[in-house]
Amino acid sequence: MLVAQMPVLAASRLMQITDTRLWRVLKFYVDQARTKVDMSKVSIVAVDETSSRRGHTYVSIFANADPTERNVLFVTAGKDHTTFERFLADLEAHGGKAGNVTDVVADMSAAFAAGAAKCFPKAELTHDKFHVMKLVTDAVDNTRRLEVGSRPELKGTRYIFLKNPLNLTDKQLATWDQLKDGNFKTLTAYRLYLAFRDIWDYAPYAAPAALGRWIGWALRSRVEPMVKAAQTIRQHVPSILRVLSNDLTTAVMEGINSLVQAAKARARGYRNSENFITIIYLIAGKLDLRFAHTK
Repeated sequence: MLVAQMPVLAASRLMQITDTRLWRVLKFYVDQARTKVDMSKVSIVAVDETSSRRGHTYVSIFANADPTERNVLFVTAGKDHTTFERFLADLEAHGGKAGNVTDVVADMSAAFAAGAAKCFPKAELTHDKFHVMKLVTDAVDNTRRLEVGSRPELKGTRYIFLKNPLNLTDKQLATWDQLKDGNFKTLTAYRLYLAFRDIWDYAPYAAPAALGRWIGWALRSRVEPMVKAAQTIRQHVPSILRVLSNDLTTAVMEGINSLVQAAKARARGYRNSENFITIIYLIAGKLDLRFAHTK
């Protein structure tokens, strides 16, 4: 479809109609197509949030995380716990049942956890490994930012502490050799990051003890960003480690988000959530628009 490949405004000019009219047409066809969606077999749900433009209104995207499906199920404005209530209502309107949902995969949002517990009490919550790792890598970067003012040798080293050690360039390795024996809080944070990466290699039965040791080390480190990260992780240990036994991630959301972000970049953002939601359904809902004209 033309509007999936270019901004609606550009498409409307090409079609010689107003963009307002084209948005109405798109929303009508998307709404009609969604009436035919069958959610009766939905059992694994991934959820994430994104903004319609930088720093503006958020929407929450619920997707079918079954490897054979991987499509957007529901999109709604906001990112609080009530988004789950609206998703459940939509799921049931399309033949799905709360009892059929065995797993919910999300980031460590307290709102998402509360929504999942209320609406899908029989489902297990898994915190996505990507988001957990980001929490730790952000703590490393924040430590470096706080320390660089007093330790100028850390200036320009951001990517040394964010990259996989095996992927460092020769220049970065040379800088690392100069830093690795120094007395920096950033180095402590980085060593904690490397140790945390190893958690994912543990067997499920051994991982809780290993993570417990890591949390204790981080809390005693006196590296404030790492202390905060460890406090957050301590609150979610079972949901974080569940990925070791079920191998569930929000990888489906990464694929969907890449499509959404590309569309958002082409359009330079969307003026309201309704338009943004329509586009998300259009490009990632796998809707059969051939049915949109039928009664």
